[in-house]
Amino acid sequence: MLLDTASLYYRAYFGVPDSVRAPDGTPVNAVRGLLDFIARLVHDHRPDDLVACWDNDWRPQWRVDLIPSYKAHRVAEVVEGAPDAEETPDTLAPQVPVIEEVLAALGIARVGADGFEADDVIGTLTGRAKGPVDVVTGDRDLFQLVDDARGRRILYPLKGVGTLQVTDEAWLRERYGVDGPGYVDLALLRGDPSDGLPGVPGIGEKTAAKLLDAYGDLAGIMAAVDDPAAKLTPAQRKKFNEARPYIAVAPKVVRVAADVPLPPFDPALPSEPRDPEALKVLADRWGLGGSLQRLLSVLHG
Repeated sequence: MLLDTASLYYRAYFGVPDSVRAPDGTPVNAVRGLLDFIARLVHDHRPDDLVACWDNDWRPQWRVDLIPSYKAHRVAEVVEGAPDAEETPDTLAPQVPVIEEVLAALGIARVGADGFEADDVIGTLTGRAKGPVDVVTGDRDLFQLVDDARGRRILYPLKGVGTLQVTDEAWLRERYGVDGPGYVDLALLRGDPSDGLPGVPGIGEKTAAKLLDAYGDLAGIMAAVDDPAAKLTPAQRKKFNEARPYIAVAPKVVRVAADVPLPPFDPALPSEPRDPEALKVLADRWGLGGSLQRLLSVLHG
């Protein structure tokens, strides 16, 4: 099981009231919410291995070089020589280092790579895995990893993590008319304002799905654009021709990396905390209470 950790702690932050606080009054709603999420996921799915995948760089420069608008609207501060600072709610940012410390004390693997997003870590680990993989994320971009033959599913939280949409090829085909790899083409054609991806102007999700169904993939669509006999409208040809510079680079931006250099780590789900003393200090300092106890009892069980 691979966790898109930031996606989950953001959901925890907005889903758990900020009246959930440490003894000193600091909000710990994201920390406790994430611990409750992990406890529920382990209880319900019993993974052998669990990795909390991390955004060492939420907006990698190599993606920005290809599409400058990529996540540009989420930059809070440009940082020279380091990843730009992302707009983060004031009471969430201080909770992220606490999450790091708690995961370390528990012995839950937390894996990131400089210059890459958590999505890329997830793509790499999914590719390396010998058996089935469940990816838990609220990010639809990762639908591209769905692969029934290899047991690759996306568990997409609908309400907390108690209600998960199990995304497999049948679900993708019914909802979008594409399979996992086809989702990359669909996503880059329709664009994604939340990621600053412009898409092909005038080509929405339904049109993109119809064109992919007719021509197979992005390369097939572009071959049709170049073929006077193909049944594309003049307006569609014009839109695709004008969007060629974007279409040339978008696949690399939208597709998750599959070859990220990762540090050594142990993915095995711990049955006991790696550092019980550090965990006790953190539990007392941050008032982690029932959330931590529930996770420990599920891990122990």
